[in-house]
Amino acid sequence: MKRVTISLLLLLLTTTVTIAQNKNEEDAIKATINLLFDGMRNSDTTMIRKAFGSKNTMQTIAKSKDGKFVVKTENVDNFIKSIAIPHPEKYDERIVFTKILVDANLASVWTDYKFYVGDKFSHCGVNSFQLFKDDDGWKIIYIIDTRRKDNCN
Repeated sequence: MKRVTISLLLLLLTTTVTIAQNKNEEDAIKATINLLFDGMRNSDTTMIRKAFGSKNTMQTIAKSKDGKFVVKTENVDNFIKSIAIPHPEKYDERIVFTKILVDANLASVWTDYKFYVGDKFSHCGVNSFQLFKDDDGWKIIYIIDTRRKDNCN
């Protein structure tokens, strides 16, 4: 009976430690992604740059002029420069963390979002992030999003 009790206690302790570690990793991942969007809201390119890894890819799925869906690749440096250009209204991407998956130094994150320019709604969609954890913490290495103006409940 004592062996069963000790085994159950060890299992419970191991599970509790693992859950706490996963929660800490998820919090760190969320902080990296929030750094990107806080940087956008504040036109702070240093914050945005800190969120990205040195090697990265940024893409969007959008409709072309002929109505077909295409994948467009954007240069992260150009994106950051565009945020640095003075603009009177905030770029406010409001996200909801939907799913976070972590395995060792790789994380995959899905977020729904609504994008506003100032107080005016612009579009909505989904972001899919891939993050890598190096000695400096979690960094975004890949992001792809969808963009639409309807079905944005």
